[in-house]
Amino acid sequence: MFLVSPAPHVRAKDSTTSIMLDVIIALIPTLIASVIIFGFDALALTAICVITCVIGEFVFQKICKRDVTVGDLSAVVTGMLLAFNLPASLDIWWQAIIGSLVAIIVVKQLFGGIGKNFANPAITARVMMLISFSGAMSKFPAVNDAISSATPLSGGEMPSYLRLFLGNHGGSLGETCALTLLIGGVYLLVRRVITWHTPVAFVGTVFLFALILGENPVQHILTGGLLLGAIFMATDYSTTPPTKWGKVIFGVGCGLITVLIRVFGSYPEGVSFAILFMNILTPHITSLTRRKVFGGVKK
Repeated sequence: MFLVSPAPHVRAKDSTTSIMLDVIIALIPTLIASVIIFGFDALALTAICVITCVIGEFVFQKICKRDVTVGDLSAVVTGMLLAFNLPASLDIWWQAIIGSLVAIIVVKQLFGGIGKNFANPAITARVMMLISFSGAMSKFPAVNDAISSATPLSGGEMPSYLRLFLGNHGGSLGETCALTLLIGGVYLLVRRVITWHTPVAFVGTVFLFALILGENPVQHILTGGLLLGAIFMATDYSTTPPTKWGKVIFGVGCGLITVLIRVFGSYPEGVSFAILFMNILTPHITSLTRRKVFGGVKK
């Protein structure tokens, strides 16, 4: 009646709720920074995405007569990450609601819920919104100015390294302040929610590949959604390889695709597309890097 795997059994005190709570805590410094940089529109947009994701998950699970799992906080994390990938000037809020419902229902729940989705919900929804609402998604508020401006990657004026590091420039509300993103990343590493393999491989590959192509590698790291993607979305448990070498390969692949799109593609930013593409390859990477059982044959 019961399927039990062979010993030894590894037990841990961590739960889905505790892990998601740690991610939320790690995201709070960046949320505070976005409010300081862009104003309370950033907080309102985040609230809309989070509330929509939570309600959407609750209603869908009720309709489908599934166990309600909104208490595990994963819907809150999805909403925050999606909001962090949107411009603070997205005043057409129904677009954010549609993006949130796509993330939580189409990408997550229709595939079985947390742990069963093949792609990162926030990343997939962001790509959908970028394609469907390209005008609104490419309109960024200028810092300390009511006039919209381009991000540094899309042809805007390249700020100093200090301004890039502190986030005093145009961009999506959760990707501008490198300082708070790094603080959140360190917190997750200390709490052992993530490992260093994917973020280091991702950022390191972007640095080296940009250098080889004659680009400014520091600007590539401090602009766009690189740090947000490398720390918070390329480390997603469900959609990235669980093996150490798999994480490295995943990060390297993300870095290569990101730079190729940024330098040669029609889109100024490639992080979302890179992570989504590598999400699709995750089962193959996992299969190639999985250790064989002692005495067994590697498949």
